[in-house]
Amino acid sequence: MLKQVAEGIFIHASKFVQSKSIIVQGRDGVLLIDPGITGEEIIDLANDIQELGQSVVAGFSTHPHWDHLLWHAKFGKVPRYSTARCAVTIQDLLSKTDWKAQVAKVLPSDISKEIPIDDLFGLITGLPVETEYIPWDGPKVRIIEHQAHASGHAALLIKEPRVLIAGDMLSDILIPFLDLKAADPIGDYLAALELLEGVADDVNVFIAGHGSIGNADQMRERVELDRAYVEALRNGDVSDDPRLGPSDTFGKDGLLAMHKWQSQQLIQKRESEATNSRTA
Repeated sequence: MLKQVAEGIFIHASKFVQSKSIIVQGRDGVLLIDPGITGEEIIDLANDIQELGQSVVAGFSTHPHWDHLLWHAKFGKVPRYSTARCAVTIQDLLSKTDWKAQVAKVLPSDISKEIPIDDLFGLITGLPVETEYIPWDGPKVRIIEHQAHASGHAALLIKEPRVLIAGDMLSDILIPFLDLKAADPIGDYLAALELLEGVADDVNVFIAGHGSIGNADQMRERVELDRAYVEALRNGDVSDDPRLGPSDTFGKDGLLAMHKWQSQQLIQKRESEATNSRTA
């Protein structure tokens, strides 16, 4: 079922980590952002769009993780965009003969058979570097690219009606997950938070890819919460992030275990870089 969050903006929520598919109404159809997650939910989404009397005219993937690369034939053969860096990442994956097996390894085991990893998966076109707006006949959707969480991650700012689509940032149920393959995952994340904070005055509603939506004040609060978490990681401090407590989604210690793993990976990364520096 669709929920309207602003004029011409609708969301469709999945049971999987409260994932959000976003629909933006244009003149001749809708822009569909990050559709998901199970096959049944995606078909429901397609039916909901049809019940609006609309069709999909373009798609957009905010970043190259499996749950943001899904599609269905019912959405039609339309342009599916991303940033150039995002497209390079997924095209590299799809060039491998065993790409489906690689994706299968990271799917949640309890719903893996329900997720459509098929020949429509990841068929996105990277927009030219420095492209400012998504090319479509609808409200201006500004691309705010950063390198936090994944290479070529994009937040999207819809100037009217002042809506920010945050991708996998600013969640109230997930801690920040850094791109540990990046040269400077901490710096990348802090820089991205600064970018998002810089547009908060232009936002009435923000949509987190996982978790609840909020207003501009709540957006600023989430930026500060994420910044405190990342700075604690950087400084080796104990985090008192409230999201690390028991949750309905992740159980008693689920996110805490992910936090400990991420912390350890960063420690090992620093130690490896220090060793390489000494031996260079």
